[in-house]
Amino acid sequence: MKSATLLGKLYLIPTTMGDCDPMDVLPQTVKRTIDFIDYYIVENEKTARKSIKEVHPEKKQSELILFVLNKRTEVKEHQDFIQPLLEGENVGLMSEAGCPGVADPGAVIVKLAHEKGIQVVPLVGPSSILLAMMASGMNGQSFTFHGYLPIDKDEKRASFKTLERTSFEKNQSQIFIETPYRNNNLLEDLLQTLHPETHLCVATDITLPTEYIKTKRISAWKKETIDLHKRPTIFIIHKM
Repeated sequence: MKSATLLGKLYLIPTTMGDCDPMDVLPQTVKRTIDFIDYYIVENEKTARKSIKEVHPEKKQSELILFVLNKRTEVKEHQDFIQPLLEGENVGLMSEAGCPGVADPGAVIVKLAHEKGIQVVPLVGPSSILLAMMASGMNGQSFTFHGYLPIDKDEKRASFKTLERTSFEKNQSQIFIETPYRNNNLLEDLLQTLHPETHLCVATDITLPTEYIKTKRISAWKKETIDLHKRPTIFIIHKM
């Protein structure tokens, strides 16, 4: 392995979480970093190029070299992705939305970088999980992110009850997400399954003009109608 001084650095570059002015949610550090990086590991080449152009219009797209990392990427390709780092090139890792490495396939590249002695540099940017937790009014001292819950309806409802019980026993907020087109069904299942006094935070379209974040008891949510269809949403429950 080369000495650490000859290795490139892996920069974790955040992106916006929807259609908004990137400078409203991203610091100038992101633009300055993109300025000197030509190698990127991304989920989708088209949207990554769009994100780079929005943040740094002067960046020459023809000079960019992009590696695509998604659920179809084979493990044997990961080594190819980090090869520029081993040869002294800096590489940017970008999520499709928000911060890379968190609820994001890029974590495998970060892990590999550490194993190879490559310095990992996280940049400040929007995290829907953290922003939702901040705005929920729930226990920010103890919380757990579960990602996606089971698709099967009975298994999903059982998981609701388990999370509700855990939140009560540990005084711990429970965070999870759903595929956006299933959001309305998930909310309906939550309202039918959870205790009326359990608190539920619904945080959708975070950082966008249509942002909506509210925390209410289940009994209160049953009196309100909201359409979450195809809107990125974070759900948090806590039984106190």
